[in-house]
Amino acid sequence: MTITEEKPRSAQEPASPGRVGAGVFSSRQLLVSLPEALRKLDPRHQLHNPVMFVVWVGSALTTVYAVLDPSVFTILVAIWLWFTVVFANLAEAVAEGRGKAQAESLRRTKKETVARRLTASGTEEQVPGVELRIGDLVVVEAGETIPGDGDVVEGIATVDESAITGESAPVIRESGGDRSAVTGGTTVLSDRIVVKVTTKPGETFVDRMIALVEGASRQKTPNEIALTILLSTLTIIFLLAVVALQPMAGYSGSGQSVIVLTALLVCLIPTTIGALLSAIGIAGMDRLVQRNVLATSGRAVEAAGDVSTLLLDKTGTITFGNRKATELIPVGGTGSEQLTEAARLSSLADGTPEGRSIVELTGPATEDPGGEFVPFTAQTRMSGIDLGSRQVRKGAASAVRDWVRGYGGEFPDETERVVDEISQQGGTPLVVAEQTGGRAFVRGVIRLSDVVKPGMRERFGELRTMGIKTVMITGDNPLTAKAIAEDAGVDDYLAEAKPEDKMALIHKEQEGGRLVAMTGDGTNDAPALAASDVGVAMNTGTMAAKEAGNMVDLDSDPTKLIEVVEIGKQLLITRGALTTFSIANDLAKYFAILPAMFVTIFPQLAGLNILHLHSPQSAILSAVIFNALIIVVLIPLALRGVRYKPSSASALLRRNLLIYGVGGVVTPFLGIWLVDLVVRFIPGIG
Repeated sequence: MTITEEKPRSAQEPASPGRVGAGVFSSRQLLVSLPEALRKLDPRHQLHNPVMFVVWVGSALTTVYAVLDPSVFTILVAIWLWFTVVFANLAEAVAEGRGKAQAESLRRTKKETVARRLTASGTEEQVPGVELRIGDLVVVEAGETIPGDGDVVEGIATVDESAITGESAPVIRESGGDRSAVTGGTTVLSDRIVVKVTTKPGETFVDRMIALVEGASRQKTPNEIALTILLSTLTIIFLLAVVALQPMAGYSGSGQSVIVLTALLVCLIPTTIGALLSAIGIAGMDRLVQRNVLATSGRAVEAAGDVSTLLLDKTGTITFGNRKATELIPVGGTGSEQLTEAARLSSLADGTPEGRSIVELTGPATEDPGGEFVPFTAQTRMSGIDLGSRQVRKGAASAVRDWVRGYGGEFPDETERVVDEISQQGGTPLVVAEQTGGRAFVRGVIRLSDVVKPGMRERFGELRTMGIKTVMITGDNPLTAKAIAEDAGVDDYLAEAKPEDKMALIHKEQEGGRLVAMTGDGTNDAPALAASDVGVAMNTGTMAAKEAGNMVDLDSDPTKLIEVVEIGKQLLITRGALTTFSIANDLAKYFAILPAMFVTIFPQLAGLNILHLHSPQSAILSAVIFNALIIVVLIPLALRGVRYKPSSASALLRRNLLIYGVGGVVTPFLGIWLVDLVVRFIPGIG
């Protein structure tokens, strides 16, 4: 069994199948969601979407006319108006269905457990997990399921969290520190821990996930509400325009039927974006869940798309976290081979990540050197080996200096210069020394570098292109922080950062009208997470951090924050692109229907019939059919999202206008013309 501190999921690695991954869109999802789409025909549901409610009323009205005065044209218009409403419901039902499938897989992870609760006297009593209350202490041993969310207050254990995160490798949870939080439904694999319950039954982390991914607690975001108001306003304007059109048509001697006027209204109002708006919002939450990020609200996802400042911890986010040996620098006339051998021997007993990296750099010993290993300790700050009368040591410059001088040796000025130079460049120097025949001397210096993760400079460059400022947060001294910041390519850094410094930086950025995002996992990060517009808490972190943030990363991968911002931007871009397409779409349908309505009294309008549609009735029916079918065609795009490429706001606007603006004008002309080629052969459509 391999035990890991944490194994972040790759950005490209998909979520676990059947758990929280929504999977690829398929036509089968349309069929499965059709019954739910039909149930949504309830007018009480349609009232939540003003645009589609108008279409619903128009469908009901044309149905009445189709019954009272039936004709092929009237019946077909009524049928396709109902299809328009059903297809709009279908978009929402497919999006919700994906979330409900995820919720069902999460429900299967919930287990009714019997908890071993500690009493005030220290004895154990067995109670059902549903009876646990906040503050209760429960004992969990190897093979047992953790009965509820909480913090480890005693002991250390390996925990299988695969049911929640999808990650097969167990992780370590221990009392104290920032890796004390445990989730109900996960399993302890070894040892014994005492957990303090922090949530009520029914309000656990898994319960919250279920409610969120199935959409039960989804609320419209501010931008979504604003767009709904805009669409409602446009609908009212077009409704008044169509109502006012009838008196003018009657005065001209060409009064229009209710069927034609209703068809005109439905084709002119923004039905496309009105039908897809809810699905776009649900799909945005869904894409986060696919990447194992739980957002507590759609507002958080939307805010991520508007973020203009990213606060990123250095360790584990920008750098690997464990410093690595990158260079050996001989001093005092020592040869490189001598230094390599001494560095390797001095590190064989050093079990720290730094010690292991030195062995990797110098190459493993070809044979057992024998002798007595001297392990690294926090007190001595050195490690090494004793080979009879020969002693080899490696450690911090001050510790090795004292050791060398203790044997009457000298610590050369050259060594001091190299040590200072490495420190100023953001590295960590380790000095290697030997003692032979009662006298010690320095062999050289090992450079330890806090290695920046590959590709970070490029990713920060992309964020800069998007107008996002990146700030590295670190506890390092300013010199080290500056060197790493330059190497990583971040815009700014905050060195020797304390919790109050993070808060001050967040407030300073927000005063300038910028939205701020950050990650954190400790209790000391909670105030900053709460103050940030987007606060991504690590699942491994404390319960205080998870409660303070508005997102939780189940993989506990700090670099996920960059992906979260990209998903938020994709949500906003998708909504904007489809809104542009919808409005351009309506403009094109205008030129298909209006000339057909009045060509009999104004023959000059025939010049606007650029598609050469067969007849007024076929033109109107073709527009209505296209209006319904385009919703189905765009459902996969609404769920998948418009492809996102890091670029400036002006470049995104040009791209949207070119692809979805021009495309929204051209597509209806082509679509209506193709539909008309079929419709003209229907008997009764003159």
